[in-house]
Amino acid sequence: MTAWKDLAMGAGFALRGGREGWARTVLTALGVGLGVALLLLAGAVPSALAERDVRGAGRAPLTGAEAASASTVLFGWADTRYRGEDITGFLVRPEGADPVLPLGLSALPGPGEMAASPALVELLESPSGALLRERLDYRVTAVIADEGLVSPAELVYYAGSDTLEVPSGSAERISGFGVPVVDEDLDPLLLFLVVIGFAALLMPVAVFIATAVRFGGERRDRRLAALRLVGADRRAVRRIAAGESLAGAVLGLGFGALFFALGRQSASGVRLFGKSVFPEDLDVPPWLAVLVAVGLPVVAVAVTLFAMRGAVIEPLGVVRETRRVRRRVWWRLVAPVLGAALLLPLAGREPGSGFSLVQLVAGTLLLLTGVTVLLPWLVEAAVSRVRGGGGVSWQLAIRRLQVDSGGAARQVNGIAVAVAGAIALYTALVGIESSFTGPTGHDTDRAQLSASGRFGDALTGVEGVTGTVTVASAWLAARPGEQQDVLNVTVGSCADLAEVAALPSCADGDVFIVDGGETNAIGLAVPGNDLHVLSSGAEGLTWTVPENLTPAGTRPDPGGVVRGGLFATTAAVSPELWEAAPRTVYVSVDASVPDVVEYVRNAVQTADRTASVAQLTRIEVSDEFAGIRTGLLVGAACVLALIGASLLVGQIEQLRERRRLLSTLVAFGTRRATLSLSVLWQTAIPVLLGLVVASMVGALLGGFLLRLVGRPMSVDWTSIGLLAGVGGGVVLTVTVLSLAPLARMMRPNGLRTE
Repeated sequence: MTAWKDLAMGAGFALRGGREGWARTVLTALGVGLGVALLLLAGAVPSALAERDVRGAGRAPLTGAEAASASTVLFGWADTRYRGEDITGFLVRPEGADPVLPLGLSALPGPGEMAASPALVELLESPSGALLRERLDYRVTAVIADEGLVSPAELVYYAGSDTLEVPSGSAERISGFGVPVVDEDLDPLLLFLVVIGFAALLMPVAVFIATAVRFGGERRDRRLAALRLVGADRRAVRRIAAGESLAGAVLGLGFGALFFALGRQSASGVRLFGKSVFPEDLDVPPWLAVLVAVGLPVVAVAVTLFAMRGAVIEPLGVVRETRRVRRRVWWRLVAPVLGAALLLPLAGREPGSGFSLVQLVAGTLLLLTGVTVLLPWLVEAAVSRVRGGGGVSWQLAIRRLQVDSGGAARQVNGIAVAVAGAIALYTALVGIESSFTGPTGHDTDRAQLSASGRFGDALTGVEGVTGTVTVASAWLAARPGEQQDVLNVTVGSCADLAEVAALPSCADGDVFIVDGGETNAIGLAVPGNDLHVLSSGAEGLTWTVPENLTPAGTRPDPGGVVRGGLFATTAAVSPELWEAAPRTVYVSVDASVPDVVEYVRNAVQTADRTASVAQLTRIEVSDEFAGIRTGLLVGAACVLALIGASLLVGQIEQLRERRRLLSTLVAFGTRRATLSLSVLWQTAIPVLLGLVVASMVGALLGGFLLRLVGRPMSVDWTSIGLLAGVGGGVVLTVTVLSLAPLARMMRPNGLRTE
């Protein structure tokens, strides 16, 4: 019972200790709460991603319906892009009186009508959506409900059509909406990247929580000395200290739950790197909630008792304030050495084959822990050798660090760990990027856009278009409906055909044969052979192979495709075949014309709603890799926000503890500017040392991670310097923001004693 009474007494000091006690407890709870909120948010991300998949599968069309009925719908895709934003478009045409409905709609839009997502409606109604309104010139008759959207910021629409037909290549007959969610195994390299990302980004959160529960340590020790004076023994004061930390931690849990609830509620209005989620999709796994609720108070008590291991609290004071034994470095090397020992055996193994993710995470966390344990020793070793010199502000800062280097190091430990993790993560990202990116073969000097569809001469006279290469393609077979032995014919003018094949010479009416490129049944190219057109939209047409076939060579088109088969000028085919065959247009544009890409899309997709327009690029990035990279960037942004907020809370708490000292110095004539500059020095020195350690550990860990996946070790010092600069900038910003509270604490009334 005595132990429980001591814990309760400590909690009472935290909650009923007057204004000072409340301020200290609230600051501790704020620091802990920010960390808890980010932990809960990280735990809720997988459920949000899973719900996105469920929502996407729930509105996917069920294709394959053979006969029209009262419930079937003709369905076509009409996706587009607008100023870098993807817009998902669906065309619908009911075939009966009771058509199936997609989620989020109570009725299908009619011809000329559109049901749009709230984000798309907002964009269309805004001044920046003027060009898009020309393309999506439908009348908005309904807004898609949340259950029909993947995310609140998604741009999606359903438009009614009276021109969709089956078979046409632009539409399919569907019998409903909603398909099972397919769980696809993540590529082992990407899984490796995700695991490393979570470990590197959540480690700083744990460090901040451990730092937050130690706020107000000096005042607590003086209060415990007073308790010793009235008869409490050493064990009792430790239990009282544990009770005080326990109260702050429990209150921090409440703050964390509140912050998470507020962040969850506002999630729909927040977009990071183009991503957003619905609040109801952010569900924390029960096991994580229990782990945080139980583990955090235990960690708070353990950290407090560990911090008091070197203090001897006596009735007349705290022995910690005398000259202490210098920190030893040998045991601080244990964690990084163990981490390296765990990671080295994994080198060269391919992820997914005998690759222990637990061992990988443990090794990574131990190496990052090395930053935490090495920094206090490094700060102490650096400042202990400084003797004299410098201005008054420098001397005040150095003396303060010599008296208590541990407190300064704790303040920047989180930023150091975050920078080390970011460097390691970035190194791993760059190292494996080549596995998920590669050249597309696109020739962006010959064309910058590619358009496919049936839009005729819609690009004629479009502003900013400087040239086009137009070719139509159709598949030919000896029998209607043949799927195996087929021959491709590419139709265009002589100038256009010269861009997709190496022609010896050309005149209108010529036909060329190219044995190469895509698989073609060249044996069908017999003069006089009647071939059936298979391509959608041109079914029922036939074409007779002409007598004179000129051999030609292959040449990649601007899209990087090497074509084979027959190449016919427009005069060699019937006008019906030229008009009906799907065509591809490679477009050259004047990049100096604003929104020239949107002008092209407007022209093409207004003439053919199902046409597609793509920008040509030399490098292609895997969608999965790009998504994971975006997620890691979002996580890094959240961690940096936590770092800034927690550092500000910790800085204010440290200034509060030294308020009387600051007021005394001002009363004796010390300039306020000198004291402000000394605070900057006290932050800058540990930050600089911390960033040096973080850069070395981060580069080492990044090199280890690359070796694990069989990539050569390489260090991009420019990027490391940039990441370290970002971390230093966060600390500098926080320090500048703390100058206003510092100015208030330097007033003479800080000497008042109650």
